[in-house]
Amino acid sequence: MQRLAALCLAGLLAACAPAPDLDVAERRANIPAALPPMKTFATPQVTPAQRSNRAIASDFLDLTFELESGRALPVLTRFEGPITLRVVGDQPSSLQPDLTRLLERIRREAGITISQVPSTQSASITVQVLTRRELQRAVPQAACFVVPNVTSWDEFRRNRRDPRLDWTLLKTRKQMSIFLPGDVSPQEVRDCLHEEIAQAIGPLNDLYRLPDSVFNDDNFHTVLTGFDMLILRTVYAPELRSGMTREQVAARLPAILGRYNPRGRNRGLPPAEKTSRDWINAIETALGPRTPAGRRRGAAQEAVRIASEAGWGDTRYAFSLFALGRLSLGTNPEIALASFLQSGTIYAAGPDMDIQGAHVAMQLAAFALSAGQAETTLGIVNANLPAVADAENAALLATLLLVKAEALELQGKRQEAETVRLDSLGWAQYGFGSEDEVRQRAAEISTLSPRGRDGSGT
Repeated sequence: MQRLAALCLAGLLAACAPAPDLDVAERRANIPAALPPMKTFATPQVTPAQRSNRAIASDFLDLTFELESGRALPVLTRFEGPITLRVVGDQPSSLQPDLTRLLERIRREAGITISQVPSTQSASITVQVLTRRELQRAVPQAACFVVPNVTSWDEFRRNRRDPRLDWTLLKTRKQMSIFLPGDVSPQEVRDCLHEEIAQAIGPLNDLYRLPDSVFNDDNFHTVLTGFDMLILRTVYAPELRSGMTREQVAARLPAILGRYNPRGRNRGLPPAEKTSRDWINAIETALGPRTPAGRRRGAAQEAVRIASEAGWGDTRYAFSLFALGRLSLGTNPEIALASFLQSGTIYAAGPDMDIQGAHVAMQLAAFALSAGQAETTLGIVNANLPAVADAENAALLATLLLVKAEALELQGKRQEAETVRLDSLGWAQYGFGSEDEVRQRAAEISTLSPRGRDGSGT
């Protein structure tokens, strides 16, 4: 059980920590010398927003009139007129196809006029590709980010304390720059494109209460959802304009949402209760990579307590339990398993939380595989593959398929296992990036199986 805990923590959920040296396990994983071609997603599977327009209006106001820090934004800001975008820097080959696909979705689903122009032209939005090291030297905690009123990385570094970069002083949007790393996996690059372009043209806040949005720091959703596109479409509704106050926008939202989301008119669920700053502080401490492990576990327990006492039977309570489960893997697998089971029950009970449930299911499948319960493992994996594919999470999809392959090996179905494993490796290259990383992930999962641990694999 302790071996399972260490391996899960090492990377089964696409974490960024380096994997241990597992040369022997890598041979047991039956990975071919030449990996199959990388797989990518084709047609997006978009689910329309499911909540009432009343709840969505509340979400919209909190997303567009607050920053993540809690600071208020005095007025609505957006681009007034067509939006252009350019890419500069050493971009990886996967970036352009993913960007083209994203811009087409924004035009089609959000109705926003946005187009790409050559890198040599000026543009409303500049996407600058850097190395991860260069980016995090300047902003250590950021995977990628967007800044107003600059056109380049050098200009940003020269003017970091300039009031022009203060979002609260912005009156309208004219110039944005997005900075993202190019030396990471294709999925990480794509995720940055989705989140940062959405913030460059739309809301700047993230809300933990949202179950169906990239505007949520739980990071379960990594590509723009139907809800997100509705929010962006609403930002650019003709009734709105830059400079409007929260009250002015609130007065116009019922008519706008009634037009864009007629299915939400008669839904009566009220807006979710706002998230307390105490819970946010606890969950952010629990997720803090530089915080001592014991303090992180204590913070996760505090987040669970706050969510429970507040009566939040929603994604926030489930996420608190998920975080506690993750942080308990190396010290108390029993608490980890109980936390995952409770978290999964909450996610399964509500709408729009299939991808969250799939992340929990990955952990439960790992427990089942480690116990040699092949049939249970396969049942968990197969039930969650559609949701993961719909969410376009290649890293999680590859991981689940690798777990499935190991379960099939336990059943003696070697040919079927090999087919599933090859399928997983195509997704793994998009989700994890380098060939070494793909092989390390496969090796880790191989050692979860009793075959891998007792040396019976070949």
